[in-house]
Amino acid sequence: QLQASGGGLVQTGGSLRLSCAASGRTFSDYGMGWFRQAPGKEREFVAAISRSGANTLYADSVKGRFTISRDNAKNTVYLQMNSLKPEDTAKYYCAANYWTTTHTMGNYDYWGQGTLVTVSS
Repeated sequence: QLQASGGGLVQTGGSLRLSCAASGRTFSDYGMGWFRQAPGKEREFVAAISRSGANTLYADSVKGRFTISRDNAKNTVYLQMNSLKPEDTAKYYCAANYWTTTHTMGNYDYWGQGTLVTVSS
């Protein structure tokens, strides 16, 4: 089970940190990812992190502004979002992918319920 939290309303240029707490399986066996879906748009990849946290992937649209990290002792993955823009407004989902690190949505096995991020201009 994946439980995302930390969303909210923030002004342009602000910051938010999303968290995703995992339970029920061995967290360190899973690569983790964040995806987002804006109203009327398809879900898209945001960031991914390897099982150990040593390797990360980012969408070009967030590179340099967002940072994904994980704490395997706490079974939690984070997404630090800085310099937020109105186009970052979306529902953000965390997902777990057994063993690998990938940006491919179809490779993820488990999904959280999402947390809404709204960036006002």
